[in-house]
Amino acid sequence: MARLAFLLALPVVLWALPADYFDEGQSVCVSRLLLDVECYACGLTRAVMHLMHFDVQTAFFFNPLVFVVMPLLIWLWAKWLLQDIRALGLISPRAPEPSPGTE
Repeated sequence: MARLAFLLALPVVLWALPADYFDEGQSVCVSRLLLDVECYACGLTRAVMHLMHFDVQTAFFFNPLVFVVMPLLIWLWAKWLLQDIRALGLISPRAPEPSPGTE
């Protein structure tokens, strides 16, 4: 139940924050901190926040991979949400599909 509440609250909280909330501050990227080299994921958090607020140009500026990662994050979020809803019995589990030729 707690995980379901977290999954439901997460997008609401992120949308409530301003798009530039993560733009300033210390980087938490290990590659950036230890080697002073940007990795492929550098800027992805900022890019996701800007894309969530429909600021496509700034999202692309921070990391163009956001257009691959964001749909995957949405799919993963929806998958976890559906699993939790099914586990709580709020919707029935998926019925097994019949095998071909056994109709």
